[in-house]
Amino acid sequence: MNSNEIQIKAANNIRILAASMVEKAKSGHPGGAMGGADFINLLYTEFLEYDPQNPRWESRDRFFMDPGHMSPMLYSTLALAGKYSMSDLEQFRQWGSVTPGHPELDVERGVENTSGPLGQGHAYAVGAAIAAKFLKAKVGDIMDQTIYAFISDGGIQEEVSQGAGRIAGHLGLDNLIMFYDSNGIQLSTKVNEVDEEDVAAKYIAWGWKVISVKGNDIDQLRKALTEAKAEKQKPTLIIGHTIMGKGAVTADGKSFEDQVSTHGQPLTAAGASIEKTIENLGGDPNHPFTIFPEVKELYAKRAEELSKIVADKKAKKEQWVASNPELAKKLDFWFSGQTPSIDWSKIEQKSNNATRNASAIVLETLAQQVENMVVSSADLSNSDKTDGFLKHTKAMKKGDFSGAFLQAGVAEFTMACLCVGMSLHGGVIPACATFFVFSDYMKPVVRVAALMEQPVKFIWTHDAFRVGEDGPTHEPVEQEAQIRLLEKLQNHKGHNSMLVLRPADAQETTVAWKLAMENTKTPTGLILSRQNIKDLPAQSNRYEEALKSSKGAYIVQDDANYEVILLASGSEVSTLVEGAELLKKDGIRTRIVSVPSEGLFRSQSKEYQESILPNDKKKFGLTAGLPVNLLGLVGDKGKIWGLESFGFSAPASVLDEKLGFTADNVYKQVKEYLG
Repeated sequence: MNSNEIQIKAANNIRILAASMVEKAKSGHPGGAMGGADFINLLYTEFLEYDPQNPRWESRDRFFMDPGHMSPMLYSTLALAGKYSMSDLEQFRQWGSVTPGHPELDVERGVENTSGPLGQGHAYAVGAAIAAKFLKAKVGDIMDQTIYAFISDGGIQEEVSQGAGRIAGHLGLDNLIMFYDSNGIQLSTKVNEVDEEDVAAKYIAWGWKVISVKGNDIDQLRKALTEAKAEKQKPTLIIGHTIMGKGAVTADGKSFEDQVSTHGQPLTAAGASIEKTIENLGGDPNHPFTIFPEVKELYAKRAEELSKIVADKKAKKEQWVASNPELAKKLDFWFSGQTPSIDWSKIEQKSNNATRNASAIVLETLAQQVENMVVSSADLSNSDKTDGFLKHTKAMKKGDFSGAFLQAGVAEFTMACLCVGMSLHGGVIPACATFFVFSDYMKPVVRVAALMEQPVKFIWTHDAFRVGEDGPTHEPVEQEAQIRLLEKLQNHKGHNSMLVLRPADAQETTVAWKLAMENTKTPTGLILSRQNIKDLPAQSNRYEEALKSSKGAYIVQDDANYEVILLASGSEVSTLVEGAELLKKDGIRTRIVSVPSEGLFRSQSKEYQESILPNDKKKFGLTAGLPVNLLGLVGDKGKIWGLESFGFSAPASVLDEKLGFTADNVYKQVKEYLG
């Protein structure tokens, strides 16, 4: 066999395994996997550079797959590379298997990202390419990598692809190569029934190099990948016109390619014959879960080549380490996922400040002390106050990635994906910011970041109706309830899926950032105020008092023999303090509790929880969001004052008065509650 014949044999091996996985599971998507097999096989056997012995080698190329429904293609390819067994493939989509229906992050087996919601996967690749450029700007060619992405028709149609394509072109990410598997078929229709845009023209307009090829032609694919690797100015899109269900035939041997039905169901359910298809592809229907000897040899040969490539790169790195010992230590530290030691107590906060402003002060320190941190804003840096970080760095731009600030433009969804991609790449601590009401654009990304346990820091400012004159379009009401669902949801390891913090004053904001930076296992959401907030009372040092918030809830103020617990998060806590003064004049004693994170609080010991919020005590909660925000804290017998509407357009002080977020109303509501 010549090299192309072996490549075709290997691609057919992938097709057989992919179709057989779906058939055995009686569920899945075989058609796309069969069409894309030629590209992914060629990528893994001739182009992708990784360490077969160390999947986490930091200088490896990365492959991000967007269409998670094509997981059989990925698992089959990685099985040829020795990362999955035939037994693993046979357990596709089954309980407890390592081959779930859509790929879930598993770097040890070569899966670089969780994918499924179309569009996000390739946007992660753009983020990873930015991270690679950023690190290369710091340490040089030892971080010279190529980031590959695989996208389908559905991903091209998802709106996030517009933002990802625009930013990648604008930044000139020549280390990014994306293969567009253009087979003209989607789940329920042919693509031309819903979409007639000129994809090539669109990407060219964004500043991409575009190469169109027959996506099942080995020579054309090899030439395109070689040309893309040589490009030094632009990201490259390879449009591969592939054949859906390539190789599929019916029981009487007739071609069953290019059929919509093969997209989302087993071949037999779609109308093809799995046995005849396997025979047509050169396999044995009685033993479909087999690696052909020639294919095993092909991947073994590539493993040898990779060992030499990796050895050469590691030798160059050793020389670099010898010349740059301190920088080498930094690089190792950055990839450890840790953060440098920061003396948080030395951060000087202004009194009675908005928590977004307090965050800006913290970001100034982080910009100077955390060299591998990247912050992004959706065209709001002077309003979400990430400009505190920008004061001590500069924005990234084409040809210069020495800055640590990413101007994402008005693209919250894309920006969040890019930050998740940076985190997946490793070596970078990403944070991104926008108004809290626009977290609605980001929730799909936040959810997948939680699934992948990626420690991205999400900064959400303008946290309540006190946005004021901007009105209900800009006033978050239900957003906090939605985001806080993730701090109640446990991940596979039994931990809360997200850390959500709404600090009550400037010093609590410092502590919130401390917790965010120390949280290396899940995303963190920081919910911050637009308006100034009075500092909470403290016996001595307010920062030391605020440190108690690291347990999710703590006592701010406590009267002896108190009758009722007043609790809240964020700016409402200071309103409770003022209300308590009025109640005290009537002889009503209170305990005031700040709860920046219920999820964190519920992870404390039962003894601690009972010491802060005893079950036998009456509780009154105040929230600028939906009352359900505090339901789990006050209990069924407690009382909550919250919002029941979207909000109104008026100055913040007027809204406080009209909506009942005043000391007087706290006094009134607690008096009624106590009878």
